[in-house]
Amino acid sequence: MSDDKINARRFPRSKPLEFLILLVVAVLVAAGVRTFLVQTFFIPSGSMEQTLLLNDKVLVNKAVYRFRDPARGEVVVFEPPIGWGAGPSEQEYIKRVIGVGGDRVVCCDAQKRITVNGHPLDETYIFPGDAPSDEDFDVTVPQGRIFVMGDHRSDSADSRAHLESDLGTVPVDRVAGRAFAIYWPTSRWSTLSVPPTFEGVPDQG
Repeated sequence: MSDDKINARRFPRSKPLEFLILLVVAVLVAAGVRTFLVQTFFIPSGSMEQTLLLNDKVLVNKAVYRFRDPARGEVVVFEPPIGWGAGPSEQEYIKRVIGVGGDRVVCCDAQKRITVNGHPLDETYIFPGDAPSDEDFDVTVPQGRIFVMGDHRSDSADSRAHLESDLGTVPVDRVAGRAFAIYWPTSRWSTLSVPPTFEGVPDQG
């Protein structure tokens, strides 16, 4: 009898043990991915319609803003500032970044468009029939903060609703990540790219 056969008999493999080890490793990897890289987010309201519908589920990149700040046009998940008075059931919001630190965001120009650093936004993504904003504002976003708005402008408690508190802006360090894709329901699978209109926005100054 060969040594290989003897060793195989002395040290038989335990299939249940191997499966358990693989399961534990898989759970740990999944937990690590969720904590540090990608997380799922459930859309709890209609404030981002038609881009995001009630009960949609999106994937959120949690690592990207460790290397850079949020950019104009991106859809972000964030913990609302204390001054926004969010209740315990609303720990995180999801909105679109309209302005970043140093930007001047104004509503509205003669054509009723929001402008960023004088550049008018062609907001084809907002809810059909909504105006870009029913409230006038003129905000210069402080450094290290962002100005956010929901795509369903008539149904979104966003930066406009909190202008008295730090100009309605959100600290960058309260942003959990960037929503980059809808994954559920499968019939709505799509990526969440930056609308082309933001490409023409100049930096302030």
